[in-house]
Amino acid sequence: MEMQRKEELAQRNLLGTLRSNSTFRTLLNAIDKAGLAASLTGTEQYTLFAPTDEAFSALPAGTLERLLEPAHKDELASLINYHVVTGRKTTTDVGKWKSARTLQGQNAPVEATEGTLSIGGAQITQSDIMAKNGVIHVIDKVNIPEARPH
Repeated sequence: MEMQRKEELAQRNLLGTLRSNSTFRTLLNAIDKAGLAASLTGTEQYTLFAPTDEAFSALPAGTLERLLEPAHKDELASLINYHVVTGRKTTTDVGKWKSARTLQGQNAPVEATEGTLSIGGAQITQSDIMAKNGVIHVIDKVNIPEARPH
């Protein structure tokens, strides 16, 4: 049964795969509000480091609410894109990196220590969830890109 479920998930795109799990409601809402749903449902392959709802709830009070406002759409898109890497990368691939070049443009540091793998300080808690257009790695915190001077 478990194998059949994995095969079913692999037939869905990244967003469909996230939707099949109730721990990504905040991420799905953020992707939608940032206008990024189309890019994550297309044919291009991506690796998504997906923060859980619990990870989003750990952000400083008011941060998420502010980011979800229409006036902050670009900042929200930047934050989401900081969790996405071009190409289909398993944890075996990611574990060989010192950093990951994100769609947002900045590099997120990667650390592999004693059987754990982290990106940008967020630990990967579930890995290699295959989707039709990429792979998802669940992470335990929301990574915030460095503020860029204007």
